[in-house]
Amino acid sequence: MAQGILQSIMGDTIEVLSAGTKPAGYVHPMAVQVMKEIDIDISDHKSRHLDEYLDRHIDAVVTVCGEANENCPVFPGNVKRYHWGFADPAKATGTEQERLAQFRKVRDQIRIVMDTCTIGRLERGEIEGALSAP
Repeated sequence: MAQGILQSIMGDTIEVLSAGTKPAGYVHPMAVQVMKEIDIDISDHKSRHLDEYLDRHIDAVVTVCGEANENCPVFPGNVKRYHWGFADPAKATGTEQERLAQFRKVRDQIRIVMDTCTIGRLERGEIEGALSAP
């Protein structure tokens, strides 16, 4: 969700990549559903491992959960690191509606943080590109 939101905010001004320390191998269907509600289509996104990007030039790494923040590898060069911790909605329990509500809550939290923080940093030249690690 973070990749989709950041790419939606920034358009083609930066390349946004998404990866995890323990990727599920798929994008959660409820994430796809709640993102469609805000007109962001992530149905073609892939679940990737961070190792796939270790040989790429990365300007910034944004971790969005504690496990990713603690286990994120070190990227070569002068990589800026940011951590915005959110609950993992895939771990939500309850009815389908309760689980969807958790996905919506996290989606909206991500959107608020990225709207308020990322644009200012990008405008000041602090970030030239970003990697979101779910």
